[in-house]
Amino acid sequence: MRILIIGGTRNLGFHLAHALLDAGHELTILNRGKSRDDLPAKVERLRADRTDVAQLEAALAGRTFDVVVDNALYTGREADEAVRLLNGRTGHYIFLSTGQVYLVREGLERPYREEDYAGRLMPAPKPTTFAYEEWNYGMGKRQAEDRLAEAWETDGFPYTALRLPMVNSERDHFNRLYNYVLRLKDGGPILVPTTPNYPLRHVYVGDVVKAITTLIETGLGKGRAYNIAQDETVTLDAFLELLGDILGVQPYVLRVRRDLLEANGFLPDCSPFSERWMSEMDNRRSKEELGLVYTPLRTYLEQIVRYYEEHQPPRPASYRRRHAEKALALEVQQG
Repeated sequence: MRILIIGGTRNLGFHLAHALLDAGHELTILNRGKSRDDLPAKVERLRADRTDVAQLEAALAGRTFDVVVDNALYTGREADEAVRLLNGRTGHYIFLSTGQVYLVREGLERPYREEDYAGRLMPAPKPTTFAYEEWNYGMGKRQAEDRLAEAWETDGFPYTALRLPMVNSERDHFNRLYNYVLRLKDGGPILVPTTPNYPLRHVYVGDVVKAITTLIETGLGKGRAYNIAQDETVTLDAFLELLGDILGVQPYVLRVRRDLLEANGFLPDCSPFSERWMSEMDNRRSKEELGLVYTPLRTYLEQIVRYYEEHQPPRPASYRRRHAEKALALEVQQG
């Protein structure tokens, strides 16, 4: 098949691209070309800033694709342009959405189901805050989903939305899991905010790739949205115990007031999985309709840790202040 990936190729897009090439597909990627993509020369590159309509239109002019995987669609306006440029020119448009479409809803109980999507939305948080940025992200993804659903209803635009939680990956350029690994290995305290204390239900990057390739191979899911998430729901403490067991260390978790961690500039790096904007989703529809089977949490954590041991990623900039985290921990313990 002729397949187009729109968006980044550093993390999820990298894994997906290699899976598609291994399966014998003809692959094109479209992005700004600002980051090295580490893909073979046979992959066709199209360059455009997708927020610039003229650039996107010029890049896609006269082209058709069997499948388009959009890894970089964030607003309703961008969805409108995708529909305008690709309607009738692709057999399947797969949109990577987010679990945050549920987090901007009001009155929901975890884990979220696809049927929970419609309903009252929360008002905007105070501008210029982290909460506002995350709310705006979730609202933009909802607007994109709504426009695609409308195009499906009115014109049969063949979209599928995959709602993703935190994606754990060997190549996560935000170093979220790696931040925990470094702190576990140095034996010092992991500073965790007292609130919120939501359970975790993430997903492995390989399972997201499998969900996408299943849609491509079967043609299933058009006009539908699916939660893509691992089977296990665990507390942060249980997650760190498991990760520590894989590393052969005992976690030392110290809970500290959120405002104190924020004032010292330690969040989110000291505990990336402790944010309010972490979704927890029910995955039953994806298993029942698409036949997906998810990698066990321990299995994929072992794979990621093995990758870190073999490749030794550079330490993130935030880890340079690890001594200050330890100093704060000592102050908290001494009261």
